Amino acid sequence: MNSPPALQASQLSVSLGSGTTRREVLSGLNLTLRAGAWTAIVGPNGAGKSTLLRALAQLIPHQGSVLLHGQPLCALDPRQRARALAWLAQSGAGEASADELTVYDVALLGRLPHQAWLAPPSATDHAAAEAALRQTQAWEWRARALGELSGGERQRVLLARLLAVQASVMLMDEPLANLDPPHQADWIALVRALVAEGKTVVSVLHEISLALMADDLVVMQHGRIAHTGPSAQPQAHQTLEAVFDHRIAIHPLGAHWVALPTP
Repeated sequence: MNSPPALQASQLSVSLGSGTTRREVLSGLNLTLRAGAWTAIVGPNGAGKSTLLRALAQLIPHQGSVLLHGQPLCALDPRQRARALAWLAQSGAGEASADELTVYDVALLGRLPHQAWLAPPSATDHAAAEAALRQTQAWEWRARALGELSGGERQRVLLARLLAVQASVMLMDEPLANLDPPHQADWIALVRALVAEGKTVVSVLHEISLALMADDLVVMQHGRIAHTGPSAQPQAHQTLEAVFDHRIAIHPLGAHWVALPTP
């Protein structure tokens, strides 16, 4: 028997702003994301990629329904949802309040959904935080304050906090922001390892060539989904080129595909 999708959205719509400035950002989207796969969400600026991810994470009001492993997300209590669905915000948005915390304590925050109210962290929590910091090569900074770190270092710590949750589904909004190419490669290797363990990763990416390494692509334009499916499909490549007004072209490179600017 096939397992249910990791996430499934039906008639998902989001409007932002208020009064005369209110506008519809997402309009009646239907989307199914495979469990145990890496899906990259791509598209031009303003296509609604981050809004879609935030709606899937239940971080903004929306119309329509979202199912997590076949269950309505709205029916789960916040702690259940936080244990099953982990979130990494765009470039650490809203994280200024954590600047005074040590790197280790930031990673340990990922264990809050597993802890009883006011209970101290358990040995399992400490082990998960350490493992996550080692996975992102941030363990050596564990005693430093988050605010002392560079943008790339900070991003790796926030990724460690997400990993410490040990959720089955991980949503990441521009996780490669501020990371240099070697650490981008480390992130891809980490995602591949997570998927091999049966985890589901959904990421918004601007790096099209790296997004083409994902199992599946969701291509967006003007608040709608232009294409979904395996990243190697010719139709996915044709749609990608079209939504970027044919200013990029997809070319094979060994076992992968790359997006290059058109002449």
